[in-house]
Amino acid sequence: MEHAHVTTSITYSFAAILVLMVVCLALEEKLHAKKSLIVGVFAVTSLLAASILGLIPFGDVILPGGHNIHMPVYIEAVDWEVIAIIIGSSLFVDVTSRSGLFTWIAIKLTKASKGDPLALLWYYGMMTVVFSAVLNNVTAMIIVGSLTGVSLSKLGRNDKLLGFLLIEGLLTNIGGLLTLISSVPNIIIGNAAGISFVKFFLVASPFVVVATVATLFLGAKLFGVQRLANETEQQAALTLIAGFDENDGIKSRNFFYFSGFILLAFIVAIATASITPVIKELGIGFVAMSFAVIMLARFRSEVDDFYKSIDWDLIIFFMSLFVVINVMEHAQVLDLIGKGLSWIIGDGASALGTGALLWTSAIFSSVTDNIPLAAMLAKILSAQGTASDSALWWAVVFGANLGGNITPIGSASTLVAVTIIHKYKLSLSFGEFVIKAIPFALMQLVLASVYVLLFLH
Repeated sequence: MEHAHVTTSITYSFAAILVLMVVCLALEEKLHAKKSLIVGVFAVTSLLAASILGLIPFGDVILPGGHNIHMPVYIEAVDWEVIAIIIGSSLFVDVTSRSGLFTWIAIKLTKASKGDPLALLWYYGMMTVVFSAVLNNVTAMIIVGSLTGVSLSKLGRNDKLLGFLLIEGLLTNIGGLLTLISSVPNIIIGNAAGISFVKFFLVASPFVVVATVATLFLGAKLFGVQRLANETEQQAALTLIAGFDENDGIKSRNFFYFSGFILLAFIVAIATASITPVIKELGIGFVAMSFAVIMLARFRSEVDDFYKSIDWDLIIFFMSLFVVINVMEHAQVLDLIGKGLSWIIGDGASALGTGALLWTSAIFSSVTDNIPLAAMLAKILSAQGTASDSALWWAVVFGANLGGNITPIGSASTLVAVTIIHKYKLSLSFGEFVIKAIPFALMQLVLASVYVLLFLH
């Protein structure tokens, strides 16, 4: 079919739809509607409007060899690997927890902290960063979130759970900066700029270390996570810990050892997925689903119980969000954002342009998918002939990743963190997340700006 020309008025109209969706998400509690329903309404509305205006391409998908596959446009819009990662990782963690393995790890960490909440925060914070760097942000958040709940419950410190989980969610995006393969924007920018794995790590790691330490210090202060005040409290904590037995939750020693082996294999498989023959083509989502199936086989007659525990609100939210972003791409809303950023960059020589690119990348990444945004900016910078050692590439890397810490929809891992928070019956709306996260996001972006402009520009 002949596609309609996308006029400026149409682009601005769809941009208004995107802004309205973000506003409605911010008013989620006042609207008394789940986030999946809110975004679902906008997905249906925007998809229908774009189809009527002829913005969406229809027709069969042509495969090599001339084979045709009829596929509705909204199916292709969804990033199914993200969906597979969330479902697979959630099922894997849920089944593995039945072995008592996560309780065992959590109690070991709790004992290592000697019951000191601040020490425990540092242990979990560093674990989050490392897991986010070698796994993916979503899987890291699911695993660390599960362990955190067990530890704080054992210590009787559930009042600190919200702070712990929120800090961990924010740290996933810092850990996602550590290596070239830690996040999709890293891969896109790294490939476009010709940045090697080793160079990426050497440039990013000083910032990751500083930002992690600063985030944990700020988090401890804002959420009142303090060291045990005196010897009496320390002794009371040690007495409490003495009663903990990490073996209590282990019902089958064979299943426990099997789960430990499979967890290590899971971590290795995800960490090496991008370089393993065959697996690199199938993707991390396939790895997550495969390991979920392996673990489900242990409870083959009751797998439906695990299916019921999947957070379908989160799944439907992501599917709907991908559709909305895809429509915005066809309506050239993302191009509009890209042009605005291109104007901000200028010739790329000024520190002002570099700093502005970092901040605007972060702002737009907080409300749209940072993957297409990174892809657009990579094209813009490549078209300008930007040198591989230019600070502009790093402005996009830091902005696209850290922007996910501004809103709960800025990254998959922060949304998973909010979902885990709600799972523990803790209240945290869209607006409350932004209010609590803004000090962290501002601090991280200021640190990133200083680092990029002073050491990389």
